[in-house]
Formats: sequence, C-alpha cells, structure tokens
Amino acid sequence: MWSGRPSADQSFRHLLSCFRARVKTYIQVEPVLDYLNFLPEEVKEQIQRKAANAGNLQAAELLLSTLEKGAWPPGWTRQVLVALQSAGSVLASRYLNPELADLPSPSAENAHDQCLQLLNLLQPTLVDRLLVKDVLDKCVEKKLLTDEDRDRISAAENNGNQSGVRELLKRIVQKENWFSLFLTVLNQTENYALVQELTGTTCFESKEETENLSQEDGPEAAALLAMSQPSPEKEGWDMENNSLESSLLDSSVVSESDTSLAEGSVSCLDESLGHNSNMGSDSGTMGSDSDEENVAERASPEPELHLRPYQMEVAQPALEGKNIIICLPTGSGKTRVAVYIAKDHLDKKKKASEPGKVIVLVNKVPLVEQLFRKEFEPFLKKWYHTIGLSGDTQLKISFPEIVKTYDVIISTAQILENSLLNSEKGEDDGVQFSDFTLIIIDECHHTNKEAVYNNIMRRYLKQKLKNNKLKKEYKPVIPLPQILGLTASPGVRGAKRQAEAQQHILKICANLDACTIITVKENINQLKGQMKEPCKKFAIADDTREDPFKDKLLEIMNKIQSFCQMSPMSDFGTQPYEQWTIQMEKKAAREGNRKDRVCAEHLRKYNEALQINDTIRTIDAYNHLEAFYNDETEKKFAVQEGDSDESGEDGDGDGDGDEAEDDEKRPLRLDRTDRFLMELFWENKRMLKKLAQNPKHENEKLIKLRNTIMEQFTRTEEPARGIIFTKTRQSAFALSQWITENKKFAEVGVKAHHLIGAGHSSEFKPMTQNEQKEVISKFRTGKINLLIATTVAEEGLDIKECNIVIRYGLVTNEIAMVQARGRARADESTYVLVAHSNSGVIEREIVNDFREKMMYKAIDHVQNMNPEEYARKILELQMQSIMEKKMKIKRSAAKCYKENPSLINFLCKNCSVLACSGEDIHVIEKMHHVNMTPVFKELYIVRENKALRKKFIDYQTNGEIICKMCGQAWGTMMVHKGLDLPCLKIKNFVVIFKNNTSKKQYKKWVELPIAFPDLDYSEYCLFSDED
Repeated sequence: MWSGRPSADQSFRHLLSCFRARVKTYIQVEPVLDYLNFLPEEVKEQIQRKAANAGNLQAAELLLSTLEKGAWPPGWTRQVLVALQSAGSVLASRYLNPELADLPSPSAENAHDQCLQLLNLLQPTLVDRLLVKDVLDKCVEKKLLTDEDRDRISAAENNGNQSGVRELLKRIVQKENWFSLFLTVLNQTENYALVQELTGTTCFESKEETENLSQEDGPEAAALLAMSQPSPEKEGWDMENNSLESSLLDSSVVSESDTSLAEGSVSCLDESLGHNSNMGSDSGTMGSDSDEENVAERASPEPELHLRPYQMEVAQPALEGKNIIICLPTGSGKTRVAVYIAKDHLDKKKKASEPGKVIVLVNKVPLVEQLFRKEFEPFLKKWYHTIGLSGDTQLKISFPEIVKTYDVIISTAQILENSLLNSEKGEDDGVQFSDFTLIIIDECHHTNKEAVYNNIMRRYLKQKLKNNKLKKEYKPVIPLPQILGLTASPGVRGAKRQAEAQQHILKICANLDACTIITVKENINQLKGQMKEPCKKFAIADDTREDPFKDKLLEIMNKIQSFCQMSPMSDFGTQPYEQWTIQMEKKAAREGNRKDRVCAEHLRKYNEALQINDTIRTIDAYNHLEAFYNDETEKKFAVQEGDSDESGEDGDGDGDGDEAEDDEKRPLRLDRTDRFLMELFWENKRMLKKLAQNPKHENEKLIKLRNTIMEQFTRTEEPARGIIFTKTRQSAFALSQWITENKKFAEVGVKAHHLIGAGHSSEFKPMTQNEQKEVISKFRTGKINLLIATTVAEEGLDIKECNIVIRYGLVTNEIAMVQARGRARADESTYVLVAHSNSGVIEREIVNDFREKMMYKAIDHVQNMNPEEYARKILELQMQSIMEKKMKIKRSAAKCYKENPSLINFLCKNCSVLACSGEDIHVIEKMHHVNMTPVFKELYIVRENKALRKKFIDYQTNGEIICKMCGQAWGTMMVHKGLDLPCLKIKNFVVIFKNNTSKKQYKKWVELPIAFPDLDYSEYCLFSDED
C-alpha cells in the first residue's frame, strides 16, 4: 500500500525478535508442528526430541530460532500463524501477525503478568482443592483448552489429581483470555471458593476502599486490584480513563445465577488480557497514555496514516471544511478516508486553539467496535482519546460526560438521537449540535424517511434555518458541526426514470446538507486497479422436477380452504398468498370469527412450508410444520392441565402416579375447527415425512448451489473463501446444516457456518453480538471459509475479502447488490446468482444492474449542476422534509385519544375472550407493556419456553404466557427488579374501542394512539403477593 513497506517475512522476523520472550511461553510446540508442512521431517523430530528431553519451553525456543534463521517457501509466515491458531496458541499468533491487526497492548501484557503471578501464588491452593474431572470438559467447551490439551492433562491425571491440576494450569496460561475464562469455568462448576480466592473481592469504584482492601486482604487482592485501579503517578486523562474503564464492567464475579462471565461482566481484570488490542472493555475504551509511551520500548511498529491519490481526491473538499458525501465502492477504504479527515480536522482545531470534537455515527452495533478497533483507535491513539459506544454498553456515566471527556466518539446513531431529544426537553443528560465540530455518518444512504440518521439531520437542518434567521437579525448563532457522509451506493430508491434517480440523489444530499456528492474522477484508473471486479455468473435451476411433497401440501391447503370457504386470488407458495393469509387472519380476529382466523393462520404455516421447500431441503419444510403442530398440541395440553389443576384443587386426589397416568390417557378437548386442522396434519404426517426424506426429489436449486460451491472450492490451489447470501434466518441456518452434514463438502475443504442478525424481529432465534463476533473472527482466520448469511453481512461489517459470493435466490435492490458484490474482492473472484428459472430473480438482478448505471449517471448530473440551481433545489427539499415531519407530528397528535385508556378493551385474537381493559396496562422503560392485576392473572397460564429465555441489561424473560381458554400466546413473563410481570404483545390481541365499538389489530404498541401510564414500582410492590 505504501512505498518502502517491509515484506511479511521481514515483519514476522522483526516481531519475533521483539516478542520472543513472551511468544515462546505461549506455544505448545508439538500440536503446532503438525501444521507446519514446510518444515523438513528431521527438523520436526529434532524439536520433538528437545520437547521430550528438555521440556516445552526449550523446544519452543528451538522452533522459533529455526523459523527465524531458515529460508522457507513463500507463504510460510501465514502458515505459521494458521498453525498457531489451529493448535490453540492464539495469543502467540497475535504477537507475530505482520498485519498488526490485534497486537496485545502493554496494559494487556501487564494484566496477564499480574494474573500469572497471582496464579503462581495460589497454585498450592488450587493443586490441593481443585478436581481436574470437574473442570476439564468445561475448559474444552470454553476453548480454554484444546482436545490435545485434554488428552495430555488426562494422561497426567493418571499419576494423581495433583499432577493433572499442575498440567492444566501450565496449559491454560498459554491461552488467550485465560484468566477470565478460567473464572467462568470455576464459577459454572460451582468452585465458588476458588473464584473468591482468585478475585479477592469485586471491583471498587472508590480508591479508599481499594487501599483498605489491599491492607486487609493481602497481596493476592492487591495484585488483582492493581489491574483495575490507576497508579498514583498517573494523572489527568489517565485517571479518568481508568475509572471509566472500570465502570464499564459489571462488578459481580461470584453469583449464584449462571450468568455467563465470558460476556464482559467478569470483573475489573477482564477482557484487557486477550481480546482487543487496546480495549479495556466491550465498550471500546482505549488504553492509557503510558501504554503509548511503552510502545516504542516494545519496538511495536506504529501504523501510519496515509491515503492513496484517489482517496485524497475524494477527501479534499472535506479537508477544506465542506459538508460532503463520499461515494466509494466497498473495499476501497472509505473509513480510512474518514479517519484521515477526522485527524486533519482535530489537528487544525488544536493548532487554532479551538475545541474540536468528532462523533462517528453507525447504524449497527457491531460496527462500533469494528470502526473503533480496526480504524480510529489504532491511527488516532497517539494524539486523541477515542471511545466506542452502543446500546449494549453498560455505562455508569452519562453520554454528555463522555462527550466532554473524549475527542472521538464512535456511537450508534440512536444514542445521539436520544441525547439530542433529552436536550430539547431540557433534561440534564442531553447534548447539542454545538458540542461537536464534525459528524461522520457511515452508510449515509440510510438518511431518509423516518430513519434515525434522518431524524438527527432534520434537527440539524432546523437549527441551520434558525441560524439563518438569527444572522439576519444580527444575533449570535449556534455553531453547527461539519457533516461527512460515507456510502458505497446511495441507490435510486426504485426510480424508473433518470429524472427520478436525480431527484433521489438530490434528496440524500439535502438530507445531509451536503454541498456535493464526491466520486473519483481524476484517479479513476488507480481505483479500478485497486478494485477487483468479480466475474458475474447465473446458475439457473429448471423448475420441472416432480415434487410429491409439494403436491401433498397443496392438497391439504385446498381442503382447509374448502372447510372455511375461502378462495384467494393468489397462487400457493407465493408472497401475495402469505399477505392474503395475514389480512384474512386480522379481518377474522376483528370480526370474532375464530374459524376463519385459525384456518388462515394454519394456511400461512403451510405456505411458509412451500416456500421453504422451494428454497432449501424438503425435510426443513416438514420440520417447520411438525414444530408448529407440536407447539399447538403442547399449548392445548397446557390449557387442559390448567383446567384440571383448578378442578382438582378442591378434590381429594389419588396420588401423583395415577394423575400422570390420567394425563397420558386424557384426550385433547378441541373445538370443531381445531380438531379438523390438527387431525388433517396428523393423518398426513407419516406420508409427508416419508416424502420429505426421499432424496429422489431434491430441490433443483440446491443441486445448482452444491455444484457451484464444489466448482469454486476446487478450481484453484489457493484456499477459497466465500459468502452465500440468503433471504431468511431459517434458510441460512438450514443451508449451514445441509453443508455441514454433507461429507463431499468437507472433502474439498468447506468449513461452513451461518451468520444472522441479532435483532428480535423474527420468530427464528437471533445470534447474540458475541456469537456474531466469534463467527466473523473465525472467518477472518480461516477456521470458517464459507459464511451463509442474511443481509446482516451485506453492509458495513468487516468481513475478509472473498473469492466467491453467491446470492441464493435473493435479490433486493441495487444498493444491496453493490454491497454484496463488493464482498467478492479477492483476485479472480466470482459473483454467482442461483435461482429458479421462473422466479423473476434474474429479471430483478438485471433491473438492479440498470439502476446502478442510472445511479452513477444521476450522481454525475448532480455534480455538474449549476451551483445556484443546486443550492435552490437543496433548500427546497430541506424545507419540504421539515414540513412533512411537522405535518406527521400534527396528524399523530390528532389521532391520540385524550380520554382515559379505560376506553379500550383487549380481546384474545383467537377466542375473543376479554383479556383486560386499557386502564390495567402500565409501561416499563417506555416500551414494555405489563398488566399486574389479580383478575388478569387468572386468565393466563405460564408455559415454559426455553427459546424465549433471554437476559437483557435491566430485565429477563422467563417463559410464555398463553390464554387459559384457547392456548393463544399473549406475551412473555419478564423479571424486572425482582418482580415477575406479564408483558403483553399487542399483535396477539384485538383492540375494541368502547366509544364507537370499532375493532382493530396492531402490530406494535406504538401504533396504538393511546398513552399508558408508567409502572409505579413501589406501589405495585405493596400489592404484590410475592415475598
């Protein structure tokens, strides 16, 4: 990238000379040797003999010396890194990676050394009191030990438990994140006393308490606390930073609950020793200034901030202080340009003795850490204090305080929006635009309609118009920050004509108050040389196969339609049919027509099964239906058991055994509609399963996908890396399962995993942020080489360049097409679209190609507009946006009922039983709607549902509440501040308005034009029947 840059071999040897003393202590030599194919056998044998005779440390020294002095074939450094990672020596690999992507910081090393010292102090206690068999499997499960480690420890245990413990301790300290993971293992295996020995106590925010504890509890506690407390000689920023770092972490270590300590809530001494190079917590707090001074002593090369000519070309107007949008393709270094502009901006402010403050806004939580860790923090840490914030960050200081403390804040946009709103309300914890001097908006094409970016920018535009008025009146104005937007593709938003595309580009510019949208012109050839355009292919599946499973489903669906006398206009298995079932379900619920509502719901499930059968395996479609009907049956049994419990309360009862026997014999009580639908499925269940398991009728599209994967993973000797984009979470998971279970894929080296969103909008269980990070990390290191992803991987996430991108029957818009295609940026990469011949997918892709060309033409037109005409159009669109928002607010206000919420009732959408009145509803945290009345408690049953068990910052969900009459799901049980509260989902009810007897259904509470009172926690506690 830059002239004079050392080769990978030189960098590797330089890093080895700098960090040899540490690296050799982190390597288990024998498993690493298995992966080093370039080493001659006699050399390997020599190193193995050294390990057997002189021990692992001497053998590691010999291995490193051999690597350092030898002449090895091209790519050997990469092989060494992969070998270290594959053999479990991840910490060693971080020191030797020439890219310096994840080099441990001095503070991390210091924490590691102190933990090691503490472990040595307490080793006699651990050897005496720890049982290897209690923790060994859990250590392997947490990836604290490899399978080979387990075998060696088990072998040592044959000489007694104490020998096994010594071998275990010797091996865990070589691993990344070992101390926090070891605490997790001890906690989860109920070795609480040992956890207490190792931690001494929990974190303290007060320095006085720290000193007292150090005196009372001895050197062990003091050693631990030293990691979290600032040293006396550190001043100013360093003190603030350390206290902030401590405050971001949960203080509880030893807990009776099974909370995962590995997810960032261990203690003050947590993640700094192994996960992110200069991050003390998940929030992305940077290392202290002293760390920066120690870097030179460690001979760690500092990354230099340089731009290529094409990057400098697009940055120039922003360097002059103008509001602009930078449009650069995915993978061309947009973020690096933004870092350069941010540094230049702050440098100029500092030189002029003016305050400078940069906030970088992102629209996805994982992007916060990514931009902090990979871009802003490494390049700015020498000069400026940087932090990453998201809704997942558990802060103990307010956002305005963070804004005052840090120079660069990388944040989810919603945090800024909330704080601006607080400021408008006159609350203390708010910020204003004048607190910032530069706002950088990532993926800025989302600045439209009611998106959070646009809400922020509307406030900006309103203040700008106020400033114009103040100027005319010769009054002081409120300073506004410079705006920088970043995008790979602003799109054309469905434009069919060139004029509409131009209007869309102008609207994005107006929303971001940009004086222009910048693309590369003068250095276009350099950009094209940098960007590798993938070869585009279509894999079309013929849709003429026999499909008896589909035929059987159509037969069942026709019977249901005849039973309820419905006749839709749409074809089975299509999106329009699904929309029709949803509309029928809502209409029937409003009318209290249970027969039609339940039939429509079941038809929707069969339609989903048809769509799954068309996309993935037939067995996945069958499993989808079976899971639905099993769940329905369980609900009916839960209702029946609830009834029998009540009826049995006054009876004598003949003992548990007889009751269990009666339960098994007791038939389900179903009405005519339920009986018809349940029996229809169970009668056909065996036949459907048999058809689903027959490989003869395999989905033709899957065959095309298999052939495409096999072709791409065998066409070159170089290791392949790819992403398959698919529409739903379910299909991503099922495709991953299909590939993993198929041995032919493994034979050609395919290692697949799914990557799906973290939101809770889908019925399918989401991935957690930590799970996402783990999958992306494994993809980056090569442990996974094929991702099956939903659109979560299309935009923004730092996913290593691929040589194969497959869109599996998924085409959305031109923005998504550009983003997905941009992932295929390795040499000789391929972009493949797999689809059925008559699906319309190919046609939509062609339309997207056309829209992409239209977009660039529209950008060119906007760039060449007369400046006066451009300014006039932008002002017109800005005024229009502000007025539209005002009108929307007025309409919303007009819709709101000023009367009491008691004017509405909630009916179960399935059986129309009266659930409660609006006056019974209270709100927690402005979002959770609960009903705590004793009358309501008698109307539902709590049903265990493990899939619903989730833990959040201030509450957790523990199960599902269902209607006592019919088994319809009503919501979830949530635990908030120690209280069990039924939390209702409005989509499960019909709302009846008493004043005009109209009935409506709503998808979200926000759509209901009634404001409910907040829950008075103390008042509820007085009436609660809980202890």
